[in-house]
Amino acid sequence: MSSATSDSVRRDALRVIMGAFEGEAIPEWLPALVDDGLGGICLYGNNLGDSSESVLDLARRVGALSDGLVLTLDEEGGDVTRLHYGHGSPYPGNAVLGRHDDVETTAQVARGIGEELKSGGIWLDLAPDADVNSNPRNPVIGTRSFGADPALVARHTAAWVTGLQAAGVAACVKHFPGHGDTEADSHLALPRVDADAATLRERELVPFTAAARAGAAAVMTSHIVLPALDAENPATMSRAVLTGLLRDELAYEGLIVTDALDMAGASATIGVPAAAVRALAAGADLLCIGPNLRGRGVEDIVDVVDAIVAAVDDGSLARDRLRDAAARVDALAATYGTGARAADADVVAAGLAAGEVAAAAVQDALGPLPQGTPRVLQVRAHANLAVGEAAWGDLGLEGVVPRVVDADTLPAADELAAGDGPLVVVTRGATNVALVWDWLRAVTERRPDAVVVETAWPSPDLHALPRVLRTWGSSVTATRAAGHVIAEALAGAVDTTGAHR
Repeated sequence: MSSATSDSVRRDALRVIMGAFEGEAIPEWLPALVDDGLGGICLYGNNLGDSSESVLDLARRVGALSDGLVLTLDEEGGDVTRLHYGHGSPYPGNAVLGRHDDVETTAQVARGIGEELKSGGIWLDLAPDADVNSNPRNPVIGTRSFGADPALVARHTAAWVTGLQAAGVAACVKHFPGHGDTEADSHLALPRVDADAATLRERELVPFTAAARAGAAAVMTSHIVLPALDAENPATMSRAVLTGLLRDELAYEGLIVTDALDMAGASATIGVPAAAVRALAAGADLLCIGPNLRGRGVEDIVDVVDAIVAAVDDGSLARDRLRDAAARVDALAATYGTGARAADADVVAAGLAAGEVAAAAVQDALGPLPQGTPRVLQVRAHANLAVGEAAWGDLGLEGVVPRVVDADTLPAADELAAGDGPLVVVTRGATNVALVWDWLRAVTERRPDAVVVETAWPSPDLHALPRVLRTWGSSVTATRAAGHVIAEALAGAVDTTGAHR
């Protein structure tokens, strides 16, 4: 291979990589790597300050290195937020939007998110989540999904894509071909979906087909084995799934982005560089190599570049496949990489719509409450890595400071039963931890007037409790909607049948 050819291969190898760094300062190595052709940077929880403006400021500084640099993060609204990591999202998540079921509102919210992202020069959003949450015990999707009905998920996915891209931000629809029917988290393991091919086409693929027809700029792969499509390889590394199904059968022409390759579902047994090569060979175009939690900085990127170059040299990765992937990254950058611009009124409109949507989603009836100042317990639960440590919204009850506990510091049920006034327990996945679920049932047996506010995708088991408010997410808008219902009950605005006056 000539020197010029070698340089060309190396530049294309860099072009298909979406890297990461730690902290709020641009690392010294990044500008030179961008000059050499680095494809993109994804911002993660370890880059985020306390305010949305600090995140947007960092994004502007990174984006100033090159309009051709893919600049992205996960901003789904609801539970998965990066702009509002420190205080909770002001936008409703997908489950709330799906329950409201108004596609114009969904498009409006997505456009507002897009306008805010574009003000920081972020021009690819790793959203929306198009998974059909057919398994209510799914540990990683849940309220990130619009719902369990494929047709509903499809129409809201298309609306979200349309709204976001109207703001000049490319949508990346995830997690192809569908992560909704899993009971394992692909951050931590390699899940399987054992549905037959007909079920997959009638359920999982319906929203992705709608997204493709809506012109979605990008699709993200999932680290899931679907034996009906490929019994050996996770979708991210499956030519049958990425090329045969997505490219050929669904005729999708946009960018294919991998989910983070440092996730166990992709690289636990083979390592990130090998996973990257296999994903490229299968048909992926942009390789997300993860949040750099190992602290190796530029070495993480260089290792992947070296593996790609070696694979081209030994023939295990076709040069044309690499060239095609790099060209797709360039094409997306030419369309969307136009730099930052001031956000317009769509952000304000989306915020106003958010409150109305969340209020409509909290549809549970609530009978009268005891008089007095409420005692509010917030039971902290482990969130999946997609959500991270993003703040929960609070209930917004005047003069009330929640007591935060976890599974190891739960107060005795008898202690709570002995107290006067209303009792409110806020949970995320109340049934997921046996100790918490047993405690919660004991509390509500002693205090049947206690209100449980469930912020996760609600398990059917919650029907065993006397009073539950389901918020379908832990964003500020969702939890404030529950708080409003509680405040009305405290003010006597709810009669003994639970019907609003």
